[in-house]
Amino acid sequence: MSRCGKIANVFAECQDRNEGSFKIKLPEFPGGPDTFLVVVKFCYGVRVELSSKNIVAVYCAADYLKMTEEFGEDNLLAKSDTFLHKNILRNWKDCILSLQCSDPVIRRAEKLKVVSKCLNAVAMMACTDRSLFGWPMMMYGSLQSPGGSILWNGINTGARIRSAESDWWFEDISYLSVPLFEKLVRTMKERGMRAENLAGAIMYYSRKYLPGLGRWQGGQGGKSRTLTSFSMTSAAVDQKVLLESIEKLLPEKKGKSFCRFLLGLLRVSMILGVSNNCQESLERRIGMQLDLATLDTLLIPTYSDSDTLYNTDCVERIVESFLSSGQNITLFSPSSFDLETSPSTGPLRRVSRLMDNYIAEVASDVNLKPEKLRNLAEALPDSSRSLHDGLYRAVDIYFKV
Repeated sequence: MSRCGKIANVFAECQDRNEGSFKIKLPEFPGGPDTFLVVVKFCYGVRVELSSKNIVAVYCAADYLKMTEEFGEDNLLAKSDTFLHKNILRNWKDCILSLQCSDPVIRRAEKLKVVSKCLNAVAMMACTDRSLFGWPMMMYGSLQSPGGSILWNGINTGARIRSAESDWWFEDISYLSVPLFEKLVRTMKERGMRAENLAGAIMYYSRKYLPGLGRWQGGQGGKSRTLTSFSMTSAAVDQKVLLESIEKLLPEKKGKSFCRFLLGLLRVSMILGVSNNCQESLERRIGMQLDLATLDTLLIPTYSDSDTLYNTDCVERIVESFLSSGQNITLFSPSSFDLETSPSTGPLRRVSRLMDNYIAEVASDVNLKPEKLRNLAEALPDSSRSLHDGLYRAVDIYFKV
């Protein structure tokens, strides 16, 4: 009672009603029994250990119980706030762990702005030169100990050498839940994170939790880039929710490997049965960079009860998006992404060659209706082809089948 304003108020109300004994129920108490035990120990003067794993829950519990300075000097709410700012927000590892452990109390933590503070801290560290927030400049030379950890003024810090690449943080943030990952990406974007890095992080996260993507990504999803020496468990992810969330985060940019990734997402979206808006948006994004697509990724199977092998309707819509896009989308930075920045031919000619090869592939399907083949052949304007050899070849294959 002397530490918790909420319990003191309940006790005062019961005394006013002359109740001899009473029970207090705390149905909305954040953090569960483990957090309540920390609070009880603190109230009875037992030393409590605040850590990156319990700080968010304890902070929320202290706020819920109104453990303010009015009910004791250096009370738990002030103590939690001090620990958060001095020990958590200045440390990459602790920030990530605190965010990961905040899910059970996420609503109250967001209301108290604990989550936003952690997200801002992580975004700042990911966007900033790592040498500016406590990492020595010469971490690749004499400062490295035989065990591989960093020596700072001759003292073993226990920290591992960080990657010089811009993707050093991809693996660590991939342990966050989908809502937190989405909030973090938006926070990083507001802080000026480059579109190439944001796209890379989104692709890494997607490949980790959407195993089907690996079949169309050339085996790029399995490389681990973890830098932290602490262990975390992967987030429990609803794949459909993940894909619909990821689609909204994708930058309006184009690149060869990014186009392959989008086509992989489109295939998985059809299997998972995402919303029409999500699928239409993916088709629109692919259409804006169709000139960078390859035949193997464009051969999208039919996942419905249709008799045809390939989803030609989807490809038709993608071509329509390409023609209506106006080619206003910009390329990713060539220095940091797998790009095609100096094409020898124009986008329309490249797409016409791609479509001729696509029609030749789908023409071998005995169930493909003549009108479907014609629709594909007429999807592009006459000016897109200087020669019609590809179309003749496709029609020849169709007639033979």
